[in-house]
Order: sequence, then C-alpha cells, then structure tokens
Amino acid sequence: MTLLFRISYIYILLWNTLTSNGLVEDYNNHRNEINIAEDDIGSFPFLMPSVSPKTPDLYLCTPIKVDPTTSYYIVGYRPNATMNTAHHMLLYGCGEPGTTKMTWNCGEMAKSTEEETASPCGPHSHSQILYAWARDAPKLDLPPGVGFKVGKDSPTKYLVLQVHYAHVDKFKSGGTDDSGIFLHYTERPLRKLAGTLLLGTDGIIPPMKTEHMEAACEITENKTIHPFAYRTHTHGLGKVVSGYRVRANAQGVQEWMLLGKRDPLTPQMFYNVENPLPISTGDYVAARCTMKSTRHRITEIGPTGEDEMCNFYLMYYVDGAEPLNMKYCFSQGAPNYYWSNPDSGLHNIPHIEASTL
Repeated sequence: MTLLFRISYIYILLWNTLTSNGLVEDYNNHRNEINIAEDDIGSFPFLMPSVSPKTPDLYLCTPIKVDPTTSYYIVGYRPNATMNTAHHMLLYGCGEPGTTKMTWNCGEMAKSTEEETASPCGPHSHSQILYAWARDAPKLDLPPGVGFKVGKDSPTKYLVLQVHYAHVDKFKSGGTDDSGIFLHYTERPLRKLAGTLLLGTDGIIPPMKTEHMEAACEITENKTIHPFAYRTHTHGLGKVVSGYRVRANAQGVQEWMLLGKRDPLTPQMFYNVENPLPISTGDYVAARCTMKSTRHRITEIGPTGEDEMCNFYLMYYVDGAEPLNMKYCFSQGAPNYYWSNPDSGLHNIPHIEASTL
C-alpha cells in the first residue's frame, strides 16, 4: 500500500470513528493536494476541518493518527494561515490526543466555558512541540538529513494541530476556517533526529515597569544536541527575547554563548541560531524575555491577548541517538525566579542589554 493511501486510509478511518461523514468529505477536498515528489518527499495537508470559532481567544485542537506500521520523518512545514485569522499555531506530537473528539477547546489555561476542554495531548502521554508559527512566518525547511521521527519506533503516535483564534468577528456571519500546516515528510531513515526544547516562564509583570522573565535548565542527559534554529514568542509587551548556552570553562567559570535574540513582534518564524555549537551534558540553556508594560495593572502570564507569554523555542538535532527526553524548561518567572537567584545554578551572568536590539 503506498504512503498516500496508508495516510489517507488512517485519516479517514480515524474520522469515521470520531465524527460524521461531513469531515471526511471536507478532507477529500484536500486529498488531491497530496503528492510524492521525485526525491521521495511527500506533502500532507493537516488543516482545521472547516471550523467556525465563536469565542474570542479560543484555542482549538484537531488530531490525526499516524500510520503505526511505518516511521516517517518530517523534514519541513508550510503554513496555511494568516495572522488576520490565526494568532498562532502549534503542532504537537502526542502518544494520545487530549480527547477522542474531532475538535476541542485546548487552551492550557482555558477560562470557564460551556465547552469541554482538554489539553492537546493526553494527560499521561508523550507530548512535545514539533513546530510553532505566528505573525505570517514563512515555511520552514529543516537542514539536509534532519527530520522529526513520528509513527513506528517513535513515541509520537498522533499529531495534534492547535490554532489560537484571538479574534472571531469574521466567523459571526457563518464563515469557516481551514488554517493549518502542510507537512513535508520522507520514509527514508534519517540519522539526525530533530527535537524542540521550549523554554518559558510563569509569573507577572508589574504595571508601568520593565521586567525580565527568565528561565534556565541544566542538560542532565548523556546526549549532545546540535542547535540549528530558534523562535521567540510573546504577546504585546515583549521587546526582546534571547536564548543562551551556558558552559563552564576549564577554570569552572560559566561562559554565556548567544543562541538567538529577536524582537518577538517581528514575524515569529524559526531563525538560524547565531552559534550552532553543540550543547552537551552539564551545559545550561537559558532564556530571557524583556517585557515593558505601559498598563496601569498587573499583567499575568496566560493564554489571551490581555495576558502575556515568554517563550523561546530551540530546535536541534542529535546524530545517531534519540532527542532529549526533556521537552520543556519552565520557571516560576518574576518576581520569584531570576537567573541571579542563588539556587539557579548560574553565575558570571553577563550584562545583557535586552531592552534594545
């Protein structure tokens, strides 16, 4: 059975189980867009099934099950979205989806709602972020020979697409949306397996103040990762987001190497890292978001446009090994956590001019 029909069959089988024939008909409208290129790279459309969100700041998720008999390697992403419709999109790799529904409210910090809510991935299943998009970012092609492994011999058995709809005025008259991602993949085995590490914070930003939201984690696994891309994400108060590798030299003094630094209000695409040097056991990864508030109220970390986020995504590969088991690195954020805390494990912190680029 060809890859085209295997994936199509699994997709249709899943949705026949979870929903009505209407979704299958909608999916069939996109099937003709799947093609296998001469170099064995295929393209699969993973799109929202003509949803019509009615609640502002709604996070919607939809799943597909990956053919469990074959290992696939995702080597690129082409977004099918605009920032006028989708505030941002995340692609999760899951062991199980959060529910068996066709779509569900999957805001991690969803406020009280009449809708059933659940996380993108099941509560006790494997979960990692494979891709993130916002602000009309262009397509992303991974480096040659690098891919995210999903399906057989991978803990990722399902893919879950999350779309954040910040504004829903265009749907009040009955409009629908098919925002999503075209996944570029191959069945050719790849030695360089990709992973994504998300650094972020909780915390609050005081009114009319500039605050630094910071996070850091030590790499404790016996693996060497090769960073190749990074992405920053905040809401409206973010001015600069930066990430670093922190490594002790022969004298035990920590040296800080810049991985990437961006204004988060520019297109939130994945950019090439500034220094693609390896990160190994005993190194720290650290991230800082500079937030400048002009509000006369406290701003909390949260999912809506009235809240804030501090995220630094680091995309990397491992050569001949599995990616890190650690997928997330989060701190309590300000005012409880800073790099300068005695128990952070960090020292020799440089003066970082983070208010401007």
